[in-house]
Amino acid sequence: MRGLVLILLASSAFAQSEKFNHAQWKLTFDQPAAVPGATVLGRLQATIDPEWHMYSPTTPAGPNLPIPTTITTDNSPAIERITVFEPPPVRKLDPNFSADTETYEGAQTFLVRIELRKDIRPGPANITLVPRYQTCSSTSCIPPRTRQVTATLNIAAGAPVAAINIPAGYIEAKPAAAAKPVAASAAASGNADSLAGFLAIAFGFGLAAIFTPCVFPMIPITMSYFIGQRGGVRLAITFCVGIIGFFSALGLILTLALGPAAVVQLGSNAWVNGFISAIFFVFGLSLLGAFEITIPSNVLTKLNAASGTGNMFATLLMGLTFALASFACVGPFMGTLLAASVGAEKLRPVLGMLVFATGLALPFFLLALFPKYLKNLPRSGEWLARVKVVMGFLVLAAMLKYLYSLDAVLQTGFLTRERFLAAWVVLFAMAGFYLLGFVRLPGISRDAELGVTRLLLGSVLVIFGLSLVPGMFGAKLGEIEAYIPPASGSSLGGGSNSADLAWIENDLPAAFAKAKAEGKMVLVNFTGYACTNCHWMKANMFTKPEIGGVMKNMVLVDLYTDGTDAASEANQKLEEGTFKTIAIPFYVLYDPNQNVLATFPGLTRKPEEYLAFLSTRPAAGAPAAPSLAGAPFKSLDGTVLSTAAWKGKVVVLNYWATWCVPCRSEIPEFNKIHDDLRDVEIVGVEMGEEGPDAVKPFLAQNPMKYTVAIGTGNMDQLPVTLVLDKSGNMVQRFDGLATPAEIRAAIAKAQG
Repeated sequence: MRGLVLILLASSAFAQSEKFNHAQWKLTFDQPAAVPGATVLGRLQATIDPEWHMYSPTTPAGPNLPIPTTITTDNSPAIERITVFEPPPVRKLDPNFSADTETYEGAQTFLVRIELRKDIRPGPANITLVPRYQTCSSTSCIPPRTRQVTATLNIAAGAPVAAINIPAGYIEAKPAAAAKPVAASAAASGNADSLAGFLAIAFGFGLAAIFTPCVFPMIPITMSYFIGQRGGVRLAITFCVGIIGFFSALGLILTLALGPAAVVQLGSNAWVNGFISAIFFVFGLSLLGAFEITIPSNVLTKLNAASGTGNMFATLLMGLTFALASFACVGPFMGTLLAASVGAEKLRPVLGMLVFATGLALPFFLLALFPKYLKNLPRSGEWLARVKVVMGFLVLAAMLKYLYSLDAVLQTGFLTRERFLAAWVVLFAMAGFYLLGFVRLPGISRDAELGVTRLLLGSVLVIFGLSLVPGMFGAKLGEIEAYIPPASGSSLGGGSNSADLAWIENDLPAAFAKAKAEGKMVLVNFTGYACTNCHWMKANMFTKPEIGGVMKNMVLVDLYTDGTDAASEANQKLEEGTFKTIAIPFYVLYDPNQNVLATFPGLTRKPEEYLAFLSTRPAAGAPAAPSLAGAPFKSLDGTVLSTAAWKGKVVVLNYWATWCVPCRSEIPEFNKIHDDLRDVEIVGVEMGEEGPDAVKPFLAQNPMKYTVAIGTGNMDQLPVTLVLDKSGNMVQRFDGLATPAEIRAAIAKAQG
């Protein structure tokens, strides 16, 4: 019954009527007669109704933009060619399209230079011009109309030849190049897409990367390295050059050669993590006093001669090691930044990576200068050696993190949670026992007095080591979960509550099949074996009662993107191709029919934010379920929409188009209604005849939280909104822009 009603409503709505023609056209000539082969000037006058406007021939064209006016011929045998000149339009930035538009109002006259054919026969000749145009008001838009405007010109051999004069202000009506719409965030900020805005974002990314789990722990390690070194300024510059040079060169080369996804892939690469582990192992043993890291004397002599003081080569190596070690967390920042810059100006990727790396290195530059001021403090004899020994234990503990990343990527299963934590317990406890005097290593003599500071620090390290023991038996360890392997039998990383969530691994089709059979939403987690932020979310966010309670009613699927297998490669291509990002973690919420409802990038520590994401019903671009033959519109993927899926709901059908200015102004209110009234199904039916390829980029710029469909046929004006009750009967129809109060009143009436 509902489908029949919709068909009848659509048939009525699609009827053409001249009352919706808001521009009248008339063609005249400056001279009543012309000789064969002459050039004459035609005046094509458009009289536009009050409160309406149309777009000039030179207004930018493209997806999600208004339809410019075009003036052509009907292949008349009398016309050789024409050249159209347009009057000066009103040009301004239209916030609805985030682009400059050119409009006409009132009476406007286009000048058309018409070259007649030389073989035209004498006598009356019908000259026909064909304008195609779109008119809009503040409340509605009319789909593009085509008119044939004809006037008679007498062809005579003795007709006088008139001069053709184009008045000042008129320009040739050449189609403008397709405009690039400005993102909503860029429009709001003035011009965030400018180079300065891009570089500011790049610098902010670099600073933000400092606080990721992979980078922040490097701060004390870096401090320990510079303790006792000479040449603070030069070493600081050298250290930062290693960071900046590595990120700028390697990141850019990888992106241009392999694409932005290669940056993230490198952060999870087995060889990279193995190399970092080896470097940390060597540094750790060296700090413990097993040996000294030396450079061949001839190389050291040249380096010292060039630098004056300090071991610049070792400092550069430290900078390169830091850059490699931070890839697992910094990679997503770089990959996203490079993905946004590649394809823009040629210098943008280079400058972006340079500024990003500078922001990342700046705090470490200041940190590297710290030992210079540290030397001014009173010396306590053995304290420098004690710091180095303690840092040796901590560096070995950090080495295990990268060794686990290597093990996770290769999926060998050797470094289990129990073995990892057992090693950490021993290393941290040994560092504490060393400070307390129970472990004899350089830095503490047998007769050295145990001071309060050494007592407290040693006790803290021992207590911390012992606090890890419960984690060996499945207990959650909070923030530390981001760095350690998950508990056996749980993909969440520890805790009894986490085991209640069942995850499907690397099998999205199976997840969709299960969701359709059970009528559940699908939560896709683009994640990584070596991704610390991913581990943190699973261990600390998903185990919260309010979050886990919602996720239990969903089909959960992990798609790993950083492995060495074909599945990881396919998952990575899926994320980058579909969502234009390679950052992990990245969460996508689907409905049972494989329609994207919402996305959530990265880590959050606010449960309310993630809960809001999980509660999305439905979101941008989501078509409804298939299938009722004969329905007048289809989903974005071409399947026929099912009105049966809306049984028992009030339905609001909003007919719109990407080029319809008033239609855009209705989107925020429909989004609010969608959020406020869960028993109301809002369906936006696009009638612009542009197809899904034009609608999808529009939705990226103008998110709709409700169902989006593609209509068939033609409508006289847009927008048109129909409100149907729970039985499918039309309660009210709005032609043109309706106020929020009118829409909500009609919905309340339909709800009974």
